[in-house]
Amino acid sequence: MKSTSFFGRPLLWAGALLLALSGLAHAHGDVTPQAVDTGNLPKLGEEWRVDNPYSKNPEAIRIGSSGFNQNCARCHGLEAISGGIAPDLRHLDDDCAGLRDAKKQAACVRDVNDWFIGHFRHGVTRNGAVYMPGFEGILSQEAAWAIKTYLESLRVKPLAEAK
Repeated sequence: MKSTSFFGRPLLWAGALLLALSGLAHAHGDVTPQAVDTGNLPKLGEEWRVDNPYSKNPEAIRIGSSGFNQNCARCHGLEAISGGIAPDLRHLDDDCAGLRDAKKQAACVRDVNDWFIGHFRHGVTRNGAVYMPGFEGILSQEAAWAIKTYLESLRVKPLAEAK
């Protein structure tokens, strides 16, 4: 007598598993970026900044929160708490937090800003696979720095008072 259970049919089981996995992959796939309204923030011009011009700005934090949740949270997690798909962005400048020398801390933060803006603008591709799309030309510099300002407000390790 042949088995009539679902588990007794290897091809049916494999097909169902493949279908389920392809649905998960597709759910993470192409997503249309959402506009970020930065009208209440000072305009920054065409040349990309190296330092965050909106650091600690409450309006930038508000705008950045919305921009992050609309464009970044699907991979980096709500409130930047990653579920494992992409880096937990609350830890971006953990290495800078304990630095007491003001010059070293500023250089560390600038390196983090450079890393963030580079990834924001150009995305991340490894071995031909896109891990993060680039947002340059899609979202503005103002949106990028507003999102970075929001992330700074979520730091797990606040920056120490440098001397």
